[in-house]
Amino acid sequence: MQIDFADLIGKKIEVEISGGNFHIGNLLDAGLDIIVLYDGRSFIYIPTVHIQRLKEVIIKEEEDISYDPPSDNPIETDTISFRKALTIAKGSFVQVYVTGNKSIHGYLTSIMNDYFVFHSPVYKSMLISMNHVKWLIPYPPNTTPYSLKSENLPLMPKIASLARSFDEQLKKFENQLIILDGGDHPEKIGLLQKIRNNKMTLITAEGETVYRNVEHIKTIQLP
Repeated sequence: MQIDFADLIGKKIEVEISGGNFHIGNLLDAGLDIIVLYDGRSFIYIPTVHIQRLKEVIIKEEEDISYDPPSDNPIETDTISFRKALTIAKGSFVQVYVTGNKSIHGYLTSIMNDYFVFHSPVYKSMLISMNHVKWLIPYPPNTTPYSLKSENLPLMPKIASLARSFDEQLKKFENQLIILDGGDHPEKIGLLQKIRNNKMTLITAEGETVYRNVEHIKTIQLP
């Protein structure tokens, strides 16, 4: 099977990702829905659905920039895919970028059809839609977020009775207070009144009713 970008493997590339983000590094691997990049410091796993533009970077002779990766790839697999990367990374410390100006640091605890449960020392347990993950960066071995001691980062128990899909899980949160996308706007914090036809009805602190398209919701937290 022909894999997109296979002819660029081993070469230095520049990738433009949705939201005006850029990564430059050596292309280590490419699957049908993900590429693996090494930028000289980190292994970066980028779902292809968010790639806006990709090109080879021509290295000039006077440039002495090496992006040769360490021998140990943190996510080893014969054929790479987004779901395989998530599955192998489960329980390991990773950095996940979804939106805004900050990444989320922590670890995956459960992987469902189109979302996963993520535990962060800062944000605690949250649900993250797979459709909105721009990239994932595994932490180097024996390192932890914020240099916290491992005993301060216990694995959290799984949320009981997780639904297979993001939409169905949201229905389980009806009549509860929720935080959307990290609460980056007052209208993203409120009482989830109902989920119908992929639309959400949210009551804000001021009592306003806000309707949202579930397809554009990136993360969910319970306060």
